[in-house]
Amino acid sequence: MKSIVVSFPEIIPIEKQKIELVERKGLGHPDSLCDGIAESVSRALCAEYIERYGRVLHHNTDQVELVGGAARPEYGGGEMIKPVYILLSGRATTLVDNERIPVSEIAIDAARNYLKNTLKNIELDKFAEIDERIGMGSADLQHVFDYRCNIPKSNDTSFGVGYAPLSDLEKIVLETERYINGKLGMKEVGEDVKVMGLRNGDDIKLTVAAAMVSGHIPDLDYYISTIEKLHSKLEKFTSGMTERNVDIYINTADDYENDCVYLTFTGTSAEQGDDGSVGRGNRANGLITPYRPVSLEATSGKNPINHIGKIYNLLSKEIAEDIAEEGAEEVHVRLMSQIGKPIDHPMIASINILGDRNLKKKAIEITNYWLENVTKITEMCVEGKVTTF
Repeated sequence: MKSIVVSFPEIIPIEKQKIELVERKGLGHPDSLCDGIAESVSRALCAEYIERYGRVLHHNTDQVELVGGAARPEYGGGEMIKPVYILLSGRATTLVDNERIPVSEIAIDAARNYLKNTLKNIELDKFAEIDERIGMGSADLQHVFDYRCNIPKSNDTSFGVGYAPLSDLEKIVLETERYINGKLGMKEVGEDVKVMGLRNGDDIKLTVAAAMVSGHIPDLDYYISTIEKLHSKLEKFTSGMTERNVDIYINTADDYENDCVYLTFTGTSAEQGDDGSVGRGNRANGLITPYRPVSLEATSGKNPINHIGKIYNLLSKEIAEDIAEEGAEEVHVRLMSQIGKPIDHPMIASINILGDRNLKKKAIEITNYWLENVTKITEMCVEGKVTTF
């Protein structure tokens, strides 16, 4: 019998609260780079394990550290002076029945490929020094991770949190960064973008920090015109996303009179000594939301078989979204595990619903469905069909 508790607390929904803050660190932010590398290494190991043994073996690659380097950006060019240092650590199964698994090579290749595919303005060998110190995991635990046959047992007493639907501000912040790093089409704008949103009543203010790429900007006048063009594009993009008033501010620390602007050689602040770590940025839904229920545990890089810090954060999001689609004004889901117990039987599944009180039965059905099909989360992670930051 699954322990599912559905409650209808008297809480003011986020859209009706006076103040809301939302942040997203973009793909090129040092923290996001660490998240992306950690998850890429995990997926690469999953693919290798499945190819060799037909199942995912024990690993956790959620320990990635980035130490900022040094660069000299200048209008029309620049150079790297000191490479970024990236340390890959964690645990993985490196030996099975005397057969060595090339974990180090797989991890470094995955990290290199992620950086090349994410940062469009780098020469990889000059940009980053990648070091690998992934320790030996236990092959004795392989049976725990065979999600095709048995329900894995929880690796820890922990919890995951999710909510739905996204508010107007959350959607705008999330999609603005994705637009800049997607369909914007401005080569002058680097991948290190941070979007901070403030809603005060019906007034929204977006503060955007965008690392500009020096090689594509010949002088200060061109820089200023590029910021104006970006501002215009973002105004047009956000105008159709909400009926609320939206004001946009870009690179507010710029000082044009003294020619002091946010110019980078590579498109990321990692070149200027900005450090990064896994789990220090976006939560599993891609946002940082101080007005929402959240888990502070990192999601990226953890094994997708039985690590609650990954599975329950992603699972709770799916449950919340499905319940919200049934008409709930707002849904909060909290799943708590107990170490050694099957992951499809959490110690508690707490569902808070704001709005329609007739949704209790449907909420239980949806929660039961996802718990009975919890290994879908594993499949989504292995196949790269879910984002973790």
